[in-house]
Amino acid sequence: MKQIPLPIFTLPEPTFENFVPGANAAAAEHLLALTPPAAPVYLWGPGGSGKTHLLRALAGRRQAQGQRVGWFDAGDRLPWTLDPGWSLLVIDRCEALDRDLQHAAFTLFVDATTHAVPVAAAGRLPPVDLPLRDDLRTRLAWGHVFALQPLTDAETRAALRRAGDGRGAVLPDEVLDHLLLHFPRDLASLMRLIERLDAFSIERGRKITLPLMRQMLAEGAETTPT
Repeated sequence: MKQIPLPIFTLPEPTFENFVPGANAAAAEHLLALTPPAAPVYLWGPGGSGKTHLLRALAGRRQAQGQRVGWFDAGDRLPWTLDPGWSLLVIDRCEALDRDLQHAAFTLFVDATTHAVPVAAAGRLPPVDLPLRDDLRTRLAWGHVFALQPLTDAETRAALRRAGDGRGAVLPDEVLDHLLLHFPRDLASLMRLIERLDAFSIERGRKITLPLMRQMLAEGAETTPT
C-alpha cells in the first residue's frame, strides 16, 4: 500500500531573505535600499543567476507595504501604460522585446521619469549588447547596472542541502552530484526537483537515494536531465 504524501512544503515566494546571494550581494543590497527618486537599475546575467528572483523580491516587498507595482514582461501583450501611483516599474526579459514592445518600454521609461517612479529591469545581456533600439538601450544603461553571476557548485550544493534539511530530508552526496551534473543549474528548478523527490520518497516509504531518483524520473517526472 502506498503512503499519500502530505502537502507539507511548497516553494516560497521569492524574497530577499530566501535569495542565495553568492557573488550578487551588491545587487541585492542596492535593490533593498532603492527609494524614489532613484536612477534606473538593470540586472543582467545568464538564466538561473537570480535576476527575476530579485525583481520579484523587490516587487513583493513593496506590495507587502501596501504599495502598487507595475510589472511587464516580454511575453505580455500591449497596451503597456504607466500608473503614476505605482511605487515601482519592472520590465523583465528585456532581450526578448519585439519592436512594438520596445516602443512601449521606452514610453514607460519616459513616463516613469516624469512621475518619479523607480525602474528596475532585467535581461540576459548587458545593455550595450541588447538587440533593442538605441534610445531604449541608453535608458537601460543610464543608471546602475549589475552583472549577476550564477552560483558556484559549492554554493548550489549548500543551498540544496539546506533545503533538504528544512524538509527533514537527507540528500546523499551522490544525489547532489547527479543533480549538478545532469540538470540545469537554475536553483529554483533544482529546488522543485528536490520537493518532488522528497514527496516521491514519502509516497514510496523509502529514503532518498540515487536509484530512487532515477525511478521517479523513469516513471514520468516532468523534469528532464540535460
